[in-house]
Amino acid sequence: MPVYEYTALDIKGKTISGIIDADSSRTARQKLRASKTYPVSIEEVHDTAEIKAPKTFSALRPFTRVRPQEVSMMTRQLATLLGAGLPLVPAIAALTSQTRSQSFKKMLAKIKDSIVEGNSFARSLSLFPGTFSALYINMVTAGETSGALEIVLERLADITEKQQALKSRIQSAMAYPILMSLIGVLVLFFLLTFIVPNITSIFSDMNQTLPAPTLFLIRISDIFKMYWWIILIGIAGAVLILRRINKTVKGGYLFDKIKLLLPRIGVLAKKLAVARFSRTLGSLLENGVSMLSALGIVKNIVGNALIADAIEDASKEVGKGKGFGSALAESKIFPDLSIQMIQVGEQSGKLEEMLNKVADVFESEVEASIMTMTSLLEPVMILIMAVIVGFIVLSICLPIFEMSQLVR
Repeated sequence: MPVYEYTALDIKGKTISGIIDADSSRTARQKLRASKTYPVSIEEVHDTAEIKAPKTFSALRPFTRVRPQEVSMMTRQLATLLGAGLPLVPAIAALTSQTRSQSFKKMLAKIKDSIVEGNSFARSLSLFPGTFSALYINMVTAGETSGALEIVLERLADITEKQQALKSRIQSAMAYPILMSLIGVLVLFFLLTFIVPNITSIFSDMNQTLPAPTLFLIRISDIFKMYWWIILIGIAGAVLILRRINKTVKGGYLFDKIKLLLPRIGVLAKKLAVARFSRTLGSLLENGVSMLSALGIVKNIVGNALIADAIEDASKEVGKGKGFGSALAESKIFPDLSIQMIQVGEQSGKLEEMLNKVADVFESEVEASIMTMTSLLEPVMILIMAVIVGFIVLSICLPIFEMSQLVR
């Protein structure tokens, strides 16, 4: 069904605007007049990126282009409206008119239309799997079943916001070292490709043996000067090949395995995956999702194939009647602290609460470790740059010093 954006006048003559779904512009005007709203202008919302496909919601690719922040904000606002006693359909309609993203507006309008047709909220959300994850849909299903949808939406917003906040803090901590590394590489590339060849060219007419550091610098500089474009193409090609390999099943598994074996980085990656796993599993269990169903969901969001396999194996053992903590311990991937806390939670009957504490502990450890690493990385990078630039300067100055001694 097409979606129209309108500008209209209400009963008091106040100008309002919003979005409405209808079979045609004429039907849209009739809907507005029926609600005592008098349209001034109305036009269909088009998405230039939309491609022709069968009339199924899952085939509409533009609807998937929604930022996680928008979904989180919508979830929080919807929980507030439902908590205030507003029915679901009017609440979604109110959020639709306030949303700035055209793609998200159209998506919310389709969700509202699906609910009006008799589908559940979770079923309507499942029509857009690119935007609403399995975790999101299953928690909404649990909320609808238990009659506490607004509470579930509040928890979903909390989960999304915490994950986004942690991601933002990590990105902020890594931004400066990455930027400095990029600038340093570009400066060295420029020096070796354009500056050093012009300076070292004055040594070519000398009939004297140049020092070994100077000869090494000249060779490196000649390679960069003659083949700099090949070097750039090679780097770009290597990146593309690695990304393509990473998208394959075997390649992704290999990269995930290497990631966990890297010193310090592997430990951080493991803790971050365990924190995400614990937070999500705890929330699912709190909202009435069964253990086996919850494990089937969380294995797809940990972001590492090895850890996902460990969760799947643990799920099979739990299905046979084994304890959850003991089943996870067999993989020897999960940190001992997480296993111990999960086992304590099982014994005390507070597994959901303990899983959230595991997430808090490992998120704090990851953030502290990254801050420590970045604080150490900055002086190391400066030292490396100083050594390289010092070598270039020394290689250029050595022949000049020898010439000055010959003149004397």
